[in-house]
Amino acid sequence: GSGYAPRRMMIGGMVAFWSARLGAHLLVRVASHHPVEDGRYRALREKWKSNLNLKFLVFFELQALLVVVLSVPFMLIASNPSPQIRGFEWIGFALWIAAFAGESLADYQLRNFKSDPVNQNRVCQSGLWRYSRHPNYFFEWLNWVAYFAFALATPFGWITLYCPILMFFFLYYLTGIPATEEHSVQSKGDEYRRYQRSTSAFIPWFPKRS
Repeated sequence: GSGYAPRRMMIGGMVAFWSARLGAHLLVRVASHHPVEDGRYRALREKWKSNLNLKFLVFFELQALLVVVLSVPFMLIASNPSPQIRGFEWIGFALWIAAFAGESLADYQLRNFKSDPVNQNRVCQSGLWRYSRHPNYFFEWLNWVAYFAFALATPFGWITLYCPILMFFFLYYLTGIPATEEHSVQSKGDEYRRYQRSTSAFIPWFPKRS
């Protein structure tokens, strides 16, 4: 964009740090499981049964299209010529720090839990995972709330409300929680069912007493 340079550097840095952290986390996770395929993709293979190459092509190309759709906030922000960082942008930045820290911590806690052989096929219920079954998804969603808040200081930035709404829909109803929960119930059984009854699925909250 051709907007105010400090603003472009600010939002560019936010996106770069978020992308680098998440990308590195996923790279390590995929490398540690290679050549075993992610259980969610195995489930899709079993569900789709035929024409797998075509269906996976459409599946991944739709994600590529989604990247374009979700890039609109950054395009608008980078085009904002206002020579001042405004209140909504500082609020967005504060939310982004909370989201970045929360998602990083959730991923670290789960990775640390799984690294102990004693916890194989057990349910992580410590740290942030005591208050949410999917704190990593919650903070990923909060990350998009932060970008929306940041964009509110930009002309027409309000239209980017669809980004956190769309991300919530995907994480909560489509590609995130449903597939992960189904896999966890299959692999962890009754322990995970008890976890479902006691712990919030998404927004961190105090667990129910059993």
